[in-house]
Amino acid sequence: MNFDYLKPVDSALLELANLQSDQSFGRNIEIYSTQNGFPDLTNKKIAIIGVEEGRAAVGNHETGCNLNEIRKELYKLFPGNWPISVADIGNISQGSSIEDTYFALEELLTYLIKNRIIPIIIGGGQDLTYSNYRAYDKLEQTVNIVSVDNKFDLGGIEDNLTSQSYLSKVVMNQPNNLFNFSNIGYQTYLNSQNEINLLDGLFFETYRLGEVSGTIQLAEPILRDADIVSIDLSSVKNADAPANNNATPNGFTGAEICAISRYAGISDKVTSFGIYEYNPIFDIKNQTAQLISQMIWYFIEGVNYRANDYPFGLKDNYQKYIVPIENQVLNFYKSNKSGRWWMEINLNESNKFKRHALIPCTYQDYISATNQEIPDRWLKTLKKLV
Repeated sequence: MNFDYLKPVDSALLELANLQSDQSFGRNIEIYSTQNGFPDLTNKKIAIIGVEEGRAAVGNHETGCNLNEIRKELYKLFPGNWPISVADIGNISQGSSIEDTYFALEELLTYLIKNRIIPIIIGGGQDLTYSNYRAYDKLEQTVNIVSVDNKFDLGGIEDNLTSQSYLSKVVMNQPNNLFNFSNIGYQTYLNSQNEINLLDGLFFETYRLGEVSGTIQLAEPILRDADIVSIDLSSVKNADAPANNNATPNGFTGAEICAISRYAGISDKVTSFGIYEYNPIFDIKNQTAQLISQMIWYFIEGVNYRANDYPFGLKDNYQKYIVPIENQVLNFYKSNKSGRWWMEINLNESNKFKRHALIPCTYQDYISATNQEIPDRWLKTLKKLV
């Protein structure tokens, strides 16, 4: 793999990291630098990548610049009581054209994901999510995307790829490897009713900010089913993350977005994680850079606490609950290891969507089924599978 398009972390930042405690994060990860060269990725679990690309970030064009402000805050933090197997492999600079940047990111992510290294992408516009999605093409599997955003970013079919139209490209462009799209935190007044109806008609999942904020644990089973997690900082309220020209008064709190990041890390299925639309021009006292560094910290902690019980192997490790409902039977499984719940759709072994037949859920979904109410997520998944 050729990493020539990656730019090493600034030497001055490395010097600052070396001034920190020898227990700090910056002293315990491998960092791509001019002095030390490119890190050995053998046995690495996570790779941090910056992408200096904001040309398609609608209304937030300085995004992607000065990503070292995030690293400055990240390197100061102390890791938890978990092993560190993280590499910071620098930045992808803007290409001569935006397509060059997309190509470089897609190629790099394909390599990392194939080698079971989870990329943490720091953008840059959220249009980079499309490159993240295309990186799965060579893996020949369908994928689930979870977007944490106050908008759906559908745009028009004829629109160019931008931060506000990437989803239509994911849905329409070939090859189409998307199985499910979920949005967490959309704000109704920022999205047209046509868009809301369209996503519902595609059997995608959308969760209003008010549904999730305050009961953030509801996001866990949604994130547990994701391959790709894409967070737009517009989903966070302006007071907590001002470094975004599209930020609004309402959104998740800093604590809630960190909890979401940890849930994404804990998910056994998540293989890439991106945080987009950071614009340092609007940051106040590096507040947003600090928040992003903490989101990264929580994601890494989550990865280190994965239960590795999805998809399940030996059914002896699970309690099975059979619920007769209407004219069918719903099977629920509870992990003895983590206490997490799944519900099952029975498919024959040859069905290409077999990996999606086990749906993360909550205990409340099981209770609803015992009350003869079929969970909405089960129904939507069934409609995509048949």
